[in-house]
Amino acid sequence: MGFVLDTADIPPRERVDAVCAAMMEASAPCHVIHEDLDGGVRTRLEVWDLGAANIFIARSSGIRLYRTARQARQDAAPVVALSVQHRADGRHEQLGHRQVVPPGALLTVDLSAPYDFSWSGYGGAGCLQIPINQIGLPVDVIRRAAANLRTSPLYDLVTTHVAQLVRDAERLSADPAADSLGHASIELARALLASAAHTEPHARTVLAETLLHRIRAYVRQHLGDLDLGPATIAAAHSISVRHLYAICSGAGFSLEQWIIGERLRGAREELRRPDSRHRTIAMVARRWGFSDPTHFTRRFRDAYGVTPGEWRRTGQW
Repeated sequence: MGFVLDTADIPPRERVDAVCAAMMEASAPCHVIHEDLDGGVRTRLEVWDLGAANIFIARSSGIRLYRTARQARQDAAPVVALSVQHRADGRHEQLGHRQVVPPGALLTVDLSAPYDFSWSGYGGAGCLQIPINQIGLPVDVIRRAAANLRTSPLYDLVTTHVAQLVRDAERLSADPAADSLGHASIELARALLASAAHTEPHARTVLAETLLHRIRAYVRQHLGDLDLGPATIAAAHSISVRHLYAICSGAGFSLEQWIIGERLRGAREELRRPDSRHRTIAMVARRWGFSDPTHFTRRFRDAYGVTPGEWRRTGQW
């Protein structure tokens, strides 16, 4: 069950206090300063559980979130947030590091320390919030990484992953596999931070420990690529195909069959969506990595007992 606050449902004179209270509940105690009180406060906040982590989404008219050193010291359960800006430029300052965060960029905020974050006009951001004790890295490593995220080869992978979590937050939070997804997301975050901190002992150990999670995330982001296969996956992670197969075998699954299963699940979900009705079965198949519609239909029927066309007409699970 998610937590949602929308000021559209709140009388104007009560909105400032409501947003402040909701922000403390959703993220961390901080001062909430609205850019234009006379112009009206428009804010929507959402929090969706994802195992040991959660997804926090904020959309608002101009806003500033200012966390003092005293507020940070009083927080008994600090978290680290990996946030993707999705509207308006974000402005962030923490521990002497200032940056402008354009839409689509990833930012790490250490909520155990003071910070100043804002945007002007109507903007928004969504983040994965993880308790620091779940990250498994020293705080100084996390803080070093926060200033160097873009130097990591994992930056694009994790940015896309967090953006997808934010986009589908409600559905993913309700999924039976939400706990597992939360664990995998924490491992990806840990890998990114260890890599970006450039501390060799931590990076080497963490990257080895999180390799399977990174492989799974990479595959899910490239299911529509017709050339996705063992060779491309191995090359993307700088390992041999033999090592890739050994990792998958050790985890108890067949790489090729898992990829086919993920593609079929993606196609099945798309076929149910009203906004995909204009696409032919062949178009949907190709979007999910099947170049041969006949092969796709056969695989779909073997997996679900109905053809893609029958599934689309009935709209059943």
